[in-house]
Amino acid sequence: MALEDPVKIVINTCLTAWGWIGTVASSKGLLGTTLPVASRDRALAHLVCKWPSAEEGMLPCFAALYEKLCRYFHGEAVDFRDEVLDTDAATDFRIRVWETARAIPYGQVRSYSWVASQIGVPQGSRAVGQVMANNPFPIVVPCHRVVGRDGHLTGFAAGLEMKRRLLELEAVKVNAHRVILPIAHG
Repeated sequence: MALEDPVKIVINTCLTAWGWIGTVASSKGLLGTTLPVASRDRALAHLVCKWPSAEEGMLPCFAALYEKLCRYFHGEAVDFRDEVLDTDAATDFRIRVWETARAIPYGQVRSYSWVASQIGVPQGSRAVGQVMANNPFPIVVPCHRVVGRDGHLTGFAAGLEMKRRLLELEAVKVNAHRVILPIAHG
């Protein structure tokens, strides 16, 4: 019996209007993205820490993703739901949370309890928050569109200021660190 070739993991970056974004993918799909940072080296370093065996290179999926990321950070409504994610290492719960978050339209927000209700775990808003806090696919899985029940911006790994800026890019009205648009709840 022949051994299967190990899955090759490839990292690369793209420059957007907000800074450098790192991406990592396998032949099965996207494994992760970073939020914009000031330098290419910093974007790559973040990915190399998580995927030390990754090689720098270009995969076909990167070109279309980079074009969409550039458009997004110029303020264009972009839909990332067609991006294929490599979720082999993820639990079913995480995948359901990510897919539910991906369905939140550009320029809209939902509460953690709404996401929990949508996946059939109405008491699971804290667990949803943990999945969002550890989201390996920022922007592609728009965890910034998930907010507290009362509209407060909470639990964003890159900080609440970044979450506010992303929501404002999508024309969501934010007063200090609270959304002032209607929010769907569970």
